[in-house]
Amino acid sequence: MTNPALDFDVDTLSGMAPLRPVTYSLGSNLGDRMEYLQTAVNLLRMTPGLKITGVSSVYETDPVGLLDQPDFLNIVVLADSTLASTVMLERAHAIEDGLERVRTVVNGPRTIDIDLIAVGDRVLGNEFITLPHPRAHQRAFVLVPWLELDPAAHLVGRGRVADLVAGLDTSGVRRRDDLVIEL
Repeated sequence: MTNPALDFDVDTLSGMAPLRPVTYSLGSNLGDRMEYLQTAVNLLRMTPGLKITGVSSVYETDPVGLLDQPDFLNIVVLADSTLASTVMLERAHAIEDGLERVRTVVNGPRTIDIDLIAVGDRVLGNEFITLPHPRAHQRAFVLVPWLELDPAAHLVGRGRVADLVAGLDTSGVRRRDDLVIEL
């Protein structure tokens, strides 16, 4: 069990590596969006200590925040991992960097965006990482695909994902059955 007041993964200090469920949200709205999503999933799959257990359908979504930009393609990836939360986030950032993610405009267009949404029941906050993701409960483009993959999903501190989705406007989230991410 972890202590939310600590800013590090207590379990890894003892040499133990607990297996935890992990939720990632991926999005792209520049270039070949499907190719960026597929490549990011492939790179996550190749990460030692991280085993992908599910990938949602692809959803086309309206931009949030900065509205004057192309629509996104979004997916959620579920995994099990023995990695420390910070290592999983560092891996996501490394994949973004490798796929030429440019961070010039907050909520602006991007080749790939990989957010670490939740790691089991971890509650963690420091200058590098916040778990669960601080805005996940407000984002239909995260919650709708997550709910598809796991109807019993729960976001720590916020409640059941199904209840969170019920309270959001989901009109900007459209499932694209013609697009499929391969595992």
